[in-house]
Amino acid sequence: MTDAALQRTPLYSLMGEMNARMTAFSGWEMAVQFGGITQEHQAVRTGAGMFDISHMGKFTIVGTGVLDQLQRLVPSDLARIVPGMAQYTVLLNPAGGIIDDVIFYYQGKTGAQERWVAIVNAGTRHKDWDWMSANMDLTGIEFRDLSDDRVLIAVQGPKAVAELQKLVALDLTPIPAFGHAESEVLGQPGFLARTGYTGEDGFEVMVDGPTGIALWKALFAAGVTPCGLGARDTLRLEAAMSLYSQEINDQTSPLEAGLGWLVHLDTKGEFIGRSLLEQQKAEGVKRRIVGLQLEGRNIARHDYPVCHAGQEVGIVTSGTLSPTLGYPVALAYVPAELSKLGQTVEVMIRGKGYPATVVKRPFYRRVAG
Repeated sequence: MTDAALQRTPLYSLMGEMNARMTAFSGWEMAVQFGGITQEHQAVRTGAGMFDISHMGKFTIVGTGVLDQLQRLVPSDLARIVPGMAQYTVLLNPAGGIIDDVIFYYQGKTGAQERWVAIVNAGTRHKDWDWMSANMDLTGIEFRDLSDDRVLIAVQGPKAVAELQKLVALDLTPIPAFGHAESEVLGQPGFLARTGYTGEDGFEVMVDGPTGIALWKALFAAGVTPCGLGARDTLRLEAAMSLYSQEINDQTSPLEAGLGWLVHLDTKGEFIGRSLLEQQKAEGVKRRIVGLQLEGRNIARHDYPVCHAGQEVGIVTSGTLSPTLGYPVALAYVPAELSKLGQTVEVMIRGKGYPATVVKRPFYRRVAG
């Protein structure tokens, strides 16, 4: 895909004004960094940072019987969600592979009409739309794709809520993690969710294009640090959050990917991929994702081989030198028998093996308060 064919978010012109370094990502021209990845990373860990994530897919599902239709698509029991709350989960294919990871937000009922919002990955937006459309009975349901009409800004960090609150009519304090609400943002309608991809507190705010531009400018004027995809990646990796096409894909099951907490076999009926997950649950998975800690400054990168006893046994999915912790960390798939904490393996870096230890995930966990 040429640069001319890349899509641009409504905030693209602001990225240029702020001298952002741009890159191609999932068919979009996105900011990878502004002042520097480490600086942006630390701003989110210690203060407040903001990310333009308008490239992500944004669906609304409104009508009768929506819950029953969504239940068939995911291994999580969405009936547990009360209005104003959300569920992170995965869309599965018949072989139990992950089509995409998604958050479903339940907004409640008006009469018999249920209202839901779904946020999906940019690179899988059209695939997700087609899959959901093909596997739901849309009789009496309005399924809309608002991806091109809405801006999505993530405001993250220990000071993020306080800065955002100045621009929002609703008191954000009572909204719990994975809670969401509708409120005026700079006097215009907005959707706010206490979700994120950094391991920190914060909100993801969905508004129209002009309001999104005004919101970005207002947050910047208040001292919130603009952040790009580079810091977003190091932050999510420290928090051991999966990235689609690296940790998870349509050949990976949630049980292999450390997402077993999303699988509610005991409280759900039939759903796509259930038989494979039941089999894996009974027999155990053959490989698992693990967290690795390396020594010195030996950084494991995506697709680097993992070896044990002189044999290649696995693969690194993501790795970096953790800005917060000061040492290299990585996520990797290894045989289940090598997944116990304290197990040592080797990561091949430029043809040479370097020791790595299986450690607890996430690598970083914020202290609430």
